[in-house]
Amino acid sequence: MSVHFDERSGVVPCMTPWGSWYQTMEEIFIEVNVPPGTAARDVRCRLESRYIDLSLKGQQIIKGKLFGTTVSDEGTWTLEDKKLIRIILTKANREAGNCWLSLLEGEYCADPWVQDQMQRKLTLERFQKENPGFDFSGAEISGNFAGGGPDFSNLQN
Repeated sequence: MSVHFDERSGVVPCMTPWGSWYQTMEEIFIEVNVPPGTAARDVRCRLESRYIDLSLKGQQIIKGKLFGTTVSDEGTWTLEDKKLIRIILTKANREAGNCWLSLLEGEYCADPWVQDQMQRKLTLERFQKENPGFDFSGAEISGNFAGGGPDFSNLQN
């Protein structure tokens, strides 16, 4: 593939008061809008396998138990253009059926329509990984896609 699946298909963001979060089969992306001119030294970010704590100049932005488990030593954060904090977390369970319903347990929940769109996208991403010669980025999906879509692994040739 010359272009990454998400670059062709777009993302399904869940909007929040501080920015947004979205996901792929493998990662959770968090984008936090901060005042222009923010310096990295003013950002405090602690990432653990089930916990996140982000503050700016001592003011809490995100704090709590993550919806799912991540690989703690693979989480990163960056400050982009002195106005956007981007956090990338690697999911411990990287299957299409592992669609996070919220960023934190009970907080920053995706509404039902966004949840549906996230699950559809993860299912298409799964199909793309299983069939690398095909382009599913513009495909529409209907039917049984919840939980990552139907399981064809036990079918005989």
